[in-house]
Amino acid sequence: MGLADRPSVRRMRPSDLGQVMELERATFRTPWCREVFENEMEAPGRCYLVAEHSDRVVGYGGLMVVDDDAHVNTLAALRPSPVPAIGTRLMLSLVNRGLESGAQHLSLEVRASNRRAQEFYRKFGMAPVGVRKHYYQDDDALIMWVHDIGGLEYRHRLDRIREALP
Repeated sequence: MGLADRPSVRRMRPSDLGQVMELERATFRTPWCREVFENEMEAPGRCYLVAEHSDRVVGYGGLMVVDDDAHVNTLAALRPSPVPAIGTRLMLSLVNRGLESGAQHLSLEVRASNRRAQEFYRKFGMAPVGVRKHYYQDDDALIMWVHDIGGLEYRHRLDRIREALP
């Protein structure tokens, strides 16, 4: 894949929210409203990114950092995808933003029924540590964590993921 075929990942802007909301509604059973994104983008310790390809938002993700903990608030990629590995590129960018902010741990919640997403997060070293009952209206959430993301072993994991990108 040439450089022109890769999505660019950058900070989310208010002007992206129309496309973000379309993708949000297409991806999640209980989508966030526009105001949630507006508030999150302005909140301290938050970082929201979009993946863009051919002037179109093809994915987005959000991260919250508190002290040395980074928490992935949301991650979505257009399906079917116009380019491969949008989610992986976004997740790598979110992890890097967490590391730049001094995070040492990474966590998230994922639908207990979403095995595909769980496998994706396992690629990033995340492991289940608990369940939040009825976190979603119609499903439990699996809590996943990875520790020592600033360590050499985890950095090597990120390098391997990055090297495997198409």
